[in-house]
Amino acid sequence: MRRAAGAGEAGAGRRAGWNAPGAGARAPAAPPPRGARPGTRSATAAAAAAAAAAAWAGAGAGCAPRPLWRRGGVFHRPAVEHIASLVAGSVGWPEPATAGRPAAGDARGRGHGQTPSEFLENPSQSSRLTAPFRKHVRPKKQHEIRRLGELVKKLSDLTGCTQVVDVGSGQGHLSRFMSLGLGLKVKSIEGDRRLVERARRLDRELLHALEKEQRRKPQVAPTGPRRSPQHVVRWVEPAALCDELLLPLEHSPRGGARLLLTGLHACGDLSVTLLRHFCCCPEVVALASVGCCYMKLSDPGGYPLSQWVAALPGCELSYRLREGACHALEEYAERLQRAGPGLRTHCYRAALETVIRRAQPTLRRPGVQGIPRVHELKIEEYVQRGLQRVGLDPQLPLNLAALRAQQAQENRVVAFFSLALLLAPLVETLILLDRLLHLQEQGFHAELLPIFSPELSPRNLALVATKRPLGQAFSVLETEDG
Repeated sequence: MRRAAGAGEAGAGRRAGWNAPGAGARAPAAPPPRGARPGTRSATAAAAAAAAAAAWAGAGAGCAPRPLWRRGGVFHRPAVEHIASLVAGSVGWPEPATAGRPAAGDARGRGHGQTPSEFLENPSQSSRLTAPFRKHVRPKKQHEIRRLGELVKKLSDLTGCTQVVDVGSGQGHLSRFMSLGLGLKVKSIEGDRRLVERARRLDRELLHALEKEQRRKPQVAPTGPRRSPQHVVRWVEPAALCDELLLPLEHSPRGGARLLLTGLHACGDLSVTLLRHFCCCPEVVALASVGCCYMKLSDPGGYPLSQWVAALPGCELSYRLREGACHALEEYAERLQRAGPGLRTHCYRAALETVIRRAQPTLRRPGVQGIPRVHELKIEEYVQRGLQRVGLDPQLPLNLAALRAQQAQENRVVAFFSLALLLAPLVETLILLDRLLHLQEQGFHAELLPIFSPELSPRNLALVATKRPLGQAFSVLETEDG
């Protein structure tokens, strides 16, 4: 997950048509997205998603939850395997704006459980990347940088871009592959100086490895001069235009710059900011964005973006819904089917939340991470460690009887979490269709393409947009390179 990177510079750099989040009046409902293929969720699905979101949000807004299972007026504990079947069956949800045809390459939609072909020989090393590009990169990231990098290369060639801007670039794995592996001119923008310094070290290490490989295999010569990405330390503010995104590289004439913006799992508002730069800046001619961390979207401002979704009754999405949309159904379905002790984490975390709320009612949604081997801990041990991680006294007096009673409801907590998770594809669909509609309402050409294997990368949909029609060329972007 990436934090918003780059620094926004408002004022003189602000362009006509640039609106801060939430600005502008809502217009009457517009038609559903153009080009929605048969079987895709367009108007009806978006309305259904909004209705489901409203119903779920209402249930969590101070209303007493209804019993999920009753038998003779007494709660019983449903078998976990029944919930597993329900969740496993849900992961066949068709992808937004692409249902009715198989996804490209290994991204075949959800629920197939197939290992991508590039990892059949070795689950830790993609056969589609050479060894220097795999070093320091986990299998999930190897798959992501290869697939998105190849899509960006094709999109750049189709639109005649002079440079690519990778926003929220982290350690620069995608930028490095696009520049040193695919020959693109790349500017890499990241707000964390430590990550940028590490990215530069990895650039030098990769260049050295590539030169060493070329000396060993002189017959395999590079197609052109090798250029490392240009790394910039800058934060991008959601409400302002960032001039740094638009500055051309040294060898690109200012008047002739044609930019392609990309972001691999650009976090929260950063994905929305990329959309706004694409819409408002004439030099930005193409966009390829994969979002994540929907719970970090500004409210208002980050959702809804389109006039059509904003006009739907009950279109609002609570924090709980947006956070749930970030979970991976494929991985969780496997956990349910194994019915292992790791599922206990949900019950423990819920019990910890009750203790936190009593100790400090104003502390909401604190992140609790890094507690290893939770299933081996007693519930009071977990609560004590959790209190310490959120900055509270771990020696607070605990009601052990209450904690034991909560632990006895472990299966009910798992059932509740699983049912909430069933809404995840629906909520993500609504958020992504809203972004697609936002671009189409302004006359741009956009599609959602499933480019990653969801088993490896659950946020597997790329929003691809251009200012000139590509027609059937969009289908070329999905295909695997030979």
